[in-house]
Amino acid sequence: MTAATAPRLHDITFWYDPISPYACLAFERLPLALQGLSVQVRYRPVLFAALLKANGQLGPAEIPGKRDWTYRQVLWLAQQHGVALDLPAAHPFNPLPLLRLGLATATDEAPGETSRYVTEQLFRHVWQGGRDATAPQRLAALEAGLQEHMTQRGRPWLAPDTDAVKQRLRENTDAALAAGVFGVPALVVGGRLFWGLDALPMLRDCLDGGAWFGTDAWDAPGRLPAAVQRRP
Repeated sequence: MTAATAPRLHDITFWYDPISPYACLAFERLPLALQGLSVQVRYRPVLFAALLKANGQLGPAEIPGKRDWTYRQVLWLAQQHGVALDLPAAHPFNPLPLLRLGLATATDEAPGETSRYVTEQLFRHVWQGGRDATAPQRLAALEAGLQEHMTQRGRPWLAPDTDAVKQRLRENTDAALAAGVFGVPALVVGGRLFWGLDALPMLRDCLDGGAWFGTDAWDAPGRLPAAVQRRP
């Protein structure tokens, strides 16, 4: 195959926080959504709470009524998509230890990224088994497993509580906000942002060169004026 006929390589950034069940579902369904395409996916953990704070929002699990609906819907979506998913023992929780564990595995070449394997371990730690995601014994076991994984591959490991790892997370959060990320999961490709599990078909259509993306339809909503704005 010549360079002229080689399939186009799509570079996709997958912004996530393991606290989000929708991010977990999107992660599990992503390979099917991208099947047959030439892609490079960069998994970048980000503090969801910081995105919410920057935009003056509450998370779904912080709003009565919406919290219960969110859990019902993700359980239904999981069985619809054939994804193993259990609610953790408590939710929401503080995801910082998990985010830092993930970024402790990042390399100097890609200091803000986690491999698909590491990302999978973070999600399954939370969303399989129905256990406490913040239990010290479980976090210690996860850390030991990730450290062994890195050692077996001859890759460096930073202790998750070091300033360097904390800085990686801060830089990821800043980069996500600069890219317009307001929630997770968010997938960014070619400057376009796709939000949520239900955006995967739309992402695929974009990558397939769907005709809609060649029109003004993508940019038009950004020019739509607001007739009224509520004050908090």
